[in-house]
Amino acid sequence: MTLLLMGCSPATEGSQELTFWTIGREGEAVAKLIPDFEREHPGIHVKLQQLPLSAAHQKLLTAVAGSSTPDLGQLGNTWIPELAALDALEPLQARVDHSSIVRQADYFPSIWATNLIGNSPDKGVLYGVPWYVDTRLLFYRNDLLRQAGFDHPPHDWVEWRRMLAALSSPQLGHYGILLPTNEFEPLLALALQQDEPLLRDGNRYGNFRSAGFKRALSFYVETFKLRQAPMITNVEAGNPWTEFGRGVYAFHLSGPWNIGEFRQRLPPTQQADWSTAPLPGPEGPGASNAGGSSLVIFRHSAHKDMAWQLIEYLSQPTVQQRFYGLLGDMPPRRSSWEGGALHDDPKARAVRDQLERVKPTPPIPEWERIVTNMQLVAAQAVAGQLTVDQAAAEIDRRVDQMLEKRRWILDRQEKTR
Repeated sequence: MTLLLMGCSPATEGSQELTFWTIGREGEAVAKLIPDFEREHPGIHVKLQQLPLSAAHQKLLTAVAGSSTPDLGQLGNTWIPELAALDALEPLQARVDHSSIVRQADYFPSIWATNLIGNSPDKGVLYGVPWYVDTRLLFYRNDLLRQAGFDHPPHDWVEWRRMLAALSSPQLGHYGILLPTNEFEPLLALALQQDEPLLRDGNRYGNFRSAGFKRALSFYVETFKLRQAPMITNVEAGNPWTEFGRGVYAFHLSGPWNIGEFRQRLPPTQQADWSTAPLPGPEGPGASNAGGSSLVIFRHSAHKDMAWQLIEYLSQPTVQQRFYGLLGDMPPRRSSWEGGALHDDPKARAVRDQLERVKPTPPIPEWERIVTNMQLVAAQAVAGQLTVDQAAAEIDRRVDQMLEKRRWILDRQEKTR
């Protein structure tokens, strides 16, 4: 496993060293922001370490087990419940309450809620401050929609189904949408648009047999049965940007980072042919997932006050705008969208709109295993091996088994109160 050290400048005499772990490309971008922070705080030297995404989770768990965690770090929102359960993170609400920079009311509420760990958001403990956001939205070929007689992206599932039908010619190798069967995010987004939660009884049991989830799964499976999406994995899909440009897919359900990718990978002559839109829901504009990464302070840090100063610096709207300009990561604060390149970017507006309608996933350590198994079973339904009812029951069976230890712990805690 390679751990890249990216000390931003030599430590000055008398300065204190602050260790900051980042994951993936974010480390390269934030390295360009740290020098300004160090100039504002001459007594602090930041030692930046970049963990490769493929090894970051194991590295973090090893560091927790060995009490060798950094002072602060970047955590994917779905990892926060696991690290919080291991008592590795410092609660941050008291610092937020006294901060003139980190203002909770300025953050998209459901993005903020991903950092609150507890059985309900209003009773959760705050363990992180959102750094950048991720969600899912629609990329679409507006020229192909116009040719099919549509002058706007879909507003609801009924309209979306009509468009998918009109834009699909599988015999010619053209499909309405690309939905790789090994990616859980599209189905998860459809499921989050339903009224029923994905887990029930204090996140003790699966709720995948609910009418809402089965409605989402039915729409998802039907898209393949109608041959409006090819039954392939993302490995088999090849280069999705090129295929989108060739018109093989009219819709692509993906994350906001692809705005930059499509701008780089499609020729200038095609830049006016595509756009973005929030996800359509069953009866109107729909929800999507509240994802991204947050900044956390590790409980064993000896420099918690300095770590918080760095979090405050990286949370400033002007700094978040610079961060977006360097990497394309979308900011979690509304005020950060009011200036800079984001403000006048028509293809980013759909992200801004979608962020007002996102939902957090259940804040439990088992969630990544749950959603992986959800997609494995959904792929069986797509292949015709299970009906929707059978698939929903099977997901619940697997999830209930995964949550057995959680139920035991929660039941014991209630008995001892």
